[in-house]
Amino acid sequence: MPTLAAPDIFLHHVLFYPRAGASPADQAQLLAGLQKLQGIPAIKLAHIGTPAATDRAVIDRTYAYSWLCLFESAADELDYQQHPIHDEFRRDYARYWERVVIYDAVGPVAGGLGRP
Repeated sequence: MPTLAAPDIFLHHVLFYPRAGASPADQAQLLAGLQKLQGIPAIKLAHIGTPAATDRAVIDRTYAYSWLCLFESAADELDYQQHPIHDEFRRDYARYWERVVIYDAVGPVAGGLGRP
């Protein structure tokens, strides 16, 4: 019996770099905004993180928050991008970051997350 390949998922990873002089209250506001994004139904899995305490020359620890989410398809990611909660986030929370770096990728998940 042939083995079915795991379907591709869409991964969206955003690193938020704070403005110079950002206060703890500013970072708390950004975190609150990211938590609101978790309410977008198209997201299969979401993770909000901060830099780990790893110490290697190749690791960038200058961002404030990492926002990682997985979608079942590119169409679901597009729904996320066009969702009113996402529009509100960009409009109301952009003042809390200097820049963002975004990585989008597609590929199969090897085990976990409810997939073979």
